[in-house]
Amino acid sequence: MAEQAVPGHNRWHPDIPPVVAIDPGGSYRIECKEWTDEQITNSDSADDITSVNLDKCHMLSGPFAVNGAQPGDILVVDILDMGPFPEHEWGYTGIFAKDNGGGFLCDHFPDSAKAVWDLEGIYCTSRHLPGVRFAGLSHPGLLGCAPSHDLLAEWNRRETALVEANPDRITGDPASVSQDPPLALLPLEKDALLGTLPPDHHARVAGEAARTVPPRDHGGNVDIKNLSKGTRIYFPVYVEDALFSIGDLHFSQGDGEITFCGAIEMPGYIDLGFDLIKGGVAKYGLDAANPHGNPVFVPGPVEPRYNRYLMFEGICVEDGRNYYMDATVAYRRACLNAIEYLKCALGYTGEQAYLLLGAAPIEGRIGGIVDIPNCAVTVGIPLEILDRDILPG
Repeated sequence: MAEQAVPGHNRWHPDIPPVVAIDPGGSYRIECKEWTDEQITNSDSADDITSVNLDKCHMLSGPFAVNGAQPGDILVVDILDMGPFPEHEWGYTGIFAKDNGGGFLCDHFPDSAKAVWDLEGIYCTSRHLPGVRFAGLSHPGLLGCAPSHDLLAEWNRRETALVEANPDRITGDPASVSQDPPLALLPLEKDALLGTLPPDHHARVAGEAARTVPPRDHGGNVDIKNLSKGTRIYFPVYVEDALFSIGDLHFSQGDGEITFCGAIEMPGYIDLGFDLIKGGVAKYGLDAANPHGNPVFVPGPVEPRYNRYLMFEGICVEDGRNYYMDATVAYRRACLNAIEYLKCALGYTGEQAYLLLGAAPIEGRIGGIVDIPNCAVTVGIPLEILDRDILPG
């Protein structure tokens, strides 16, 4: 990305200059780099996953200045179309090592693994996961408007407080008490890409700019698989001209993107339409629960039609301990139950089953979250994506 004629960025900050100004009411094609900036190759080795430099991520196209946008407006973004580049019709799913990114099940799968997918129109297959073929539910993983200086300061305040609550939890530090993934990724000047920002401002902005890994008030890395073609998104605007950015395109993903790099990651294009609702944040109450507002999504009508699911339940009981209404624990147990079943039914390794749950359009649902002390969640695997019957006989 740094070698582009007009480079994008990999941090959030309101002082990153726009790459171009666009008009509301128009539609535009935006080309996006793969989120790691092409560090991952089409190979059978996961060494590139193990050694990936996460300080460079994510690669975002933008910011795009939307003429006339002011703080308090709503930026309306329509996802019109998207797909891989014709010369790059493959993607990958990765399990990130516990000491470099981790994942939802990193205590159970601490080492790196990878599946490469061949993209054939709307379908995908993988030589690393035999017996599986499904239609992708393509969507952007990461998108949003630039934060204001005040909102950026609030992000840094609360995430710094989270890290300081357990300062020994530092990934990759041999002297650290914990080798778990960090509690948050704070601003980092190393490998910060700030578009066309003049060099004399680089150190200040990089020292303040937010990393792109989590979702936040503005949207960000939401990884919502149903934001497919036809989706309309309403983004609160925080700064003049909105400064909208987008990246991290996914060919497909299961609910939760559980392996951390759990989608089928790809570079490609996305066609977007833009419009404005003046004063929309106050008019529609997007600031009701948060003074900065939050996005609202209307998912599109385009998604694979699967009718039969094998669903796995999880409750918030783990290692003999009963957690109180903990949906995270319950979802983890549901995923682990599904993985054990797939190992028996398909002869997969645990890593293969884990990769499948991250990439395929699995359905994660909260069943009950009121019946103390246990909540119940489910993970549903569409049976039509498999080339054999895996139901108990």
